[in-house]
Amino acid sequence: MKISNIDFAKGDGLIPVIVQDVNTKEVLTLAYTNKESLELTQKTGNSWFWSRSRNKLWMKGEESGNVQKVKEILVDCDSDAIIYLVEPSGPACHTGDRACFHNQLEK
Repeated sequence: MKISNIDFAKGDGLIPVIVQDVNTKEVLTLAYTNKESLELTQKTGNSWFWSRSRNKLWMKGEESGNVQKVKEILVDCDSDAIIYLVEPSGPACHTGDRACFHNQLEK
């Protein structure tokens, strides 16, 4: 599939990206990409995203050093969500935890 086939319009220019460890299949985080950050991901081999809070492009690890080497990009059947299968060089979460999904919702 080509980037031109991805439905960025459905999410006002952004689509969700699930980041998953290529070896363990653990879900590391959820982020958002736009066309430009997806193109940068393909070009560099590192995970790039669009920060909704900072309103800018960012590469995972640009501050922490915990880059994610993207090994494969999967697109869902509706072409409006993506999975990055990555080799992480460190924690994915800004808290220092391996993955962002470490809080359990109380009953």
